[in-house]
Amino acid sequence: MSEPDFTMLRQRMLAEIAAKTVFSTAYLGKAALDSRVMNAMATVPRHEFVPIELRLYAYVDTPLPIGFGKTISQPFIVAVMTDLLGVQPTDTVLEIGTGLGYQSAILAQLAHRVFTVEIIDELAEQAVHRLTDQGYANVEIRIGNGCHGWPEHAPFDKIMVTAAPELIPPALIYQLKPGGTMVIPAGLPDAQQLIQLKKDAQGSIAIREIFQVLFSTLEDGASP
Repeated sequence: MSEPDFTMLRQRMLAEIAAKTVFSTAYLGKAALDSRVMNAMATVPRHEFVPIELRLYAYVDTPLPIGFGKTISQPFIVAVMTDLLGVQPTDTVLEIGTGLGYQSAILAQLAHRVFTVEIIDELAEQAVHRLTDQGYANVEIRIGNGCHGWPEHAPFDKIMVTAAPELIPPALIYQLKPGGTMVIPAGLPDAQQLIQLKKDAQGSIAIREIFQVLFSTLEDGASP
């Protein structure tokens, strides 16, 4: 399949995201996602961040397997989570759960710097190659336990978590700057909620549940 074909499929994906956003207005509180988010979704070639045998399905609005029992999230969920995060051009963002790097690339389009943590070595190594091949120089990847965040670069303006713990890890809340936002799925496997967490200037936490989701479990490795 040629690049123009992928471009056409990407435009169809954007139209589907826009339509699903309208139908989710009651949950999201608005009928359209931020134009910067949609532009990032239009720019990043999702087919470069899925296994080669699944490239034909890269722009279908569905999760896809990436190996090791993990998936790349469906495009609509990627767009919604990115919109809820409210990334600004000066922000430093922490991502937990790199996978093959697609969400990292979306964040890299919007933020000043992205630090991303992946617990599975092989996925992290593939993500490095894919992000490098696409020219994303503002992303740094660490192999480790995402529940501990990345203390050396904390605090972060924004935190995005792409796997679901039962409870929000305290270390991630601690590493979020006052005035910052975290977007995270959390809960028991059959009752996960997408959550937008905000920390005000005094450090108080406010949580907003968006809608029910189904994510891979956030693994809590033995070492940070």
